[in-house]
Amino acid sequence: MGRAEARRARERGARGAETEGAGIRRFFTWKKMLGTFFGVCLVAMGAFYVVYLLVPVPSANAQATMQSNVYKYSNGKLLARTGEINREIVGLDEIPDDVEKAFVAAENKSFYEDSGVDFMGTARGVFNTLSGKGKQGGSTITQQYVKNYYLDQDQTVSRKLKELVISLKVDQRMDKNAILAGYMNTSYYGRGAYGIQAAAQAYYGVDAEKLTVSQGAYLAALLQAPSQYDWTAASATGRKLVTERWNYVLDNMVEEGWLDRSERAEQTFPVPQAPKAAPGMEGQTGYLVAAAKQELINQGVSEEDIDAGGWTITLNIDEKRQKKLVKAVDRQLEEHLDRKGDKVDATVQAGATSVDPRTGKVVALYGGVGATEHWMSNATRRDYQPASTFKPLVFATALENGAETQNGDEIGLNTIYDGTSRRPVEGSDTPFAPQNEDDRSYGPVTVQQAMNKSINSVFAQMIVDADPAKVKKTALALGMKDDESFVEQPAMSLGTMGASTWDMAGVYATLDNHGKKVNPTIVKSAEHKNRTFVHEIPPIGERAISRESADTVTAALTGVVKNGSGFEANTSAYQAAGKTGTSENNKSAWFAGYTPELTTVVALFGEDTSTDKVKQVSLTGTANSGRANGGGFPARIWADYTLGALGGGSDARFDLDLADTAPPAPTATESPTEEPTETQSPTEEPTPTRTPSTEEPTPTRTPSTPTRTPTIPTPTQTPTDDPTEDTTGGSTGGGDGGDPTGDPGDGDTGGSDDLKPPKP
Repeated sequence: MGRAEARRARERGARGAETEGAGIRRFFTWKKMLGTFFGVCLVAMGAFYVVYLLVPVPSANAQATMQSNVYKYSNGKLLARTGEINREIVGLDEIPDDVEKAFVAAENKSFYEDSGVDFMGTARGVFNTLSGKGKQGGSTITQQYVKNYYLDQDQTVSRKLKELVISLKVDQRMDKNAILAGYMNTSYYGRGAYGIQAAAQAYYGVDAEKLTVSQGAYLAALLQAPSQYDWTAASATGRKLVTERWNYVLDNMVEEGWLDRSERAEQTFPVPQAPKAAPGMEGQTGYLVAAAKQELINQGVSEEDIDAGGWTITLNIDEKRQKKLVKAVDRQLEEHLDRKGDKVDATVQAGATSVDPRTGKVVALYGGVGATEHWMSNATRRDYQPASTFKPLVFATALENGAETQNGDEIGLNTIYDGTSRRPVEGSDTPFAPQNEDDRSYGPVTVQQAMNKSINSVFAQMIVDADPAKVKKTALALGMKDDESFVEQPAMSLGTMGASTWDMAGVYATLDNHGKKVNPTIVKSAEHKNRTFVHEIPPIGERAISRESADTVTAALTGVVKNGSGFEANTSAYQAAGKTGTSENNKSAWFAGYTPELTTVVALFGEDTSTDKVKQVSLTGTANSGRANGGGFPARIWADYTLGALGGGSDARFDLDLADTAPPAPTATESPTEEPTETQSPTEEPTPTRTPSTEEPTPTRTPSTPTRTPTIPTPTQTPTDDPTEDTTGGSTGGGDGGDPTGDPGDGDTGGSDDLKPPKP
């Protein structure tokens, strides 16, 4: 090809490229793009208009005729019916104007001017739904009223589009005041209250017309998260958040001119009253229903869904064992109290949780004297210390991690520790020198003897040897809950954190289950026509600690029952393991114990409810029995209940696989002569005879009769009412036993359990 032809070919190619580019540019001109955009908008508007015409305003949803919830015992027998809607419709003329404005300020400041919808908020909600980001925000009051009254709570695109269309129609057809009244009367406020009138009664015990602006602002703030923002049940974070939102509501009212700045400055946060059980929740029923409801919430069912009704909830509660537990508390405690005539007796609260260690089922629960008299369940509350019932977890950690003493000896049942009272711990950056109960020193003792007598100084040193951080990790793995009081330091060995009988029943059931995690569960099944309930948290979980560690702890705790502070549970009718505990100033007293078939934790709490603020007080002097301790009333309740729950006794025995530790054997000079060996019965303590009452089933075998006469020795010293606290951080006095006529010391959270008061 010549040069001229090549040049002409290049020119033809260039012209072709220019023609092609020009064609593309002609297709994507700004006029065509703008026209396409408007075309799409017109199509969308047309489609929306069609939807607007086709979607009618429906009748009220099923919530207007809510069903009850049915609760049953494990045998299918009816326990309770709850869930009928708690609502009383009131007009705006019965609601203070500033309370109305508080709701508008909280949810939709432009309510009186808008068209009933927030297109940006709806678009954001649709996007969040499509992208799986959860619930939307930004809906107007009209949209929320439409959702509550006409639709449902489903987070779907179709529901959101219906909400938008119906909201436009409702805004055109209804007066703004009627919409606001409907919104305030249909919204859910928690505590089973639907509507402003029910909420006013539930939270402040007044009719809606008597609400103050501060109270109205709290109820308006509450709508964002009723369960999380309920003051009496909220966490520290929840209280902080609802306080911030309460301030936000009031500040918005000032901004909109609905509240004077001077009046705003005078407002203080209106703490709501404690929840009150609904009628029909008397006795233990209210506690059982509340525990089941909380478990459903923990397992992923919303409180609003539960209160909407339609559920058939079968509990794991064994009706016969439940009655045995109530009778045991009545016989061993309530019959000995003078609640009306004695100030100490009036403060006593009992709680208990009983669990099947092989299945995790909560078979019995005692929440208090009655849910309508004492609303807080003593079975699930976590505001008291578990005291010395925590010590077995220190030992379990040492076993699990092969911990050694400061002398390099591996820790086991026969490892020797110094039981001297006020002995400073070694190897810790945090000084700690706890006093033993009655300031008694024991000298060299084995771990078994220290467990039997709950010697503070031994376990204070053991937690240092085992590492407090590892002890906390083990405790959480076994089932305890973390909080700000669960501090990783030597004092933790005395059980200074908060815990419930429910928590500790799970911990001890895990030990009973050879170290495999037990998550106590009260809900057997929950059926609803519109959804399926599945336990997200299995009753029996993964292994928490090794079988050898768990079983070795069990072996130690059988010694506590046979030869130590848990002697009240000792009988030939069943084999038992357990631990007593008494917290600082005797404010709580515990017995946590188990047989091969049943784990039960019983606790007493000293609670003064004479003022609005609950105050923890000492149990000393309960039923005129002197010092309160875990080996007294709690152990007796436990023993009475266990005997009945096991049908009068059981031949089951612990199948133990003990840890293979090789501790040094104590020498003749090291063994404290005052302490009995494991095979001996302590001469100080009686072995109680368990004789079933006439109400109990005839046992398959008769418990053995004690072979010795009970004696209570005279103590060598009497503790003062308020011993001086150790300057190195040790606790003093108190404990799980001691002089039955003496007063507790000031601060032993789980002291020695060597003596018990006479039975009342």
